[in-house]
Amino acid sequence: MLKSRKAELIAELSESFEGKAAVIVCDYKGLTVSQLETLRKSARAKDVKVQVIKNSLATIALSNAKMSGLELKDTNIFVWSEDVVAAAKVADDFASDKANEGKFVIKAGYLDGEAADLAKIEAFAKLPGREELLGMLAATWMAPVANFTIGLDALRKKKEEEA
Repeated sequence: MLKSRKAELIAELSESFEGKAAVIVCDYKGLTVSQLETLRKSARAKDVKVQVIKNSLATIALSNAKMSGLELKDTNIFVWSEDVVAAAKVADDFASDKANEGKFVIKAGYLDGEAADLAKIEAFAKLPGREELLGMLAATWMAPVANFTIGLDALRKKKEEEA
């Protein structure tokens, strides 16, 4: 790869990593191309980016994006997004799939401004997603109105029975 192309790639990656809430580093040794495409497809559905990046280029791009504390070794695939939960879920779901067991392993990550280990990434993966949280919030807001209408209907039925 030419030096100019490397510099261009580093600039693109630095810009892409900058401001992202989650960057997760995983080992993908032993995965087939079709399995990687399955990962990319599931990531695309949740607006998460997935890319294999050379360690030396990734180290420079991460340091340019003010993300330090990740030690990059061996084969790495990077999963990143503005949504911490979405990125963690994509990586954790793919790692816990029986077909990928032992082939796709979460190594470490950078979540919400600090380096994170596997336990922290798995904890974020267990949290409900944005849509689920919005649904829970809407249900909470609608509960008093629903209870009020149920009470009014019960009062109406009682009055009709009395009359």
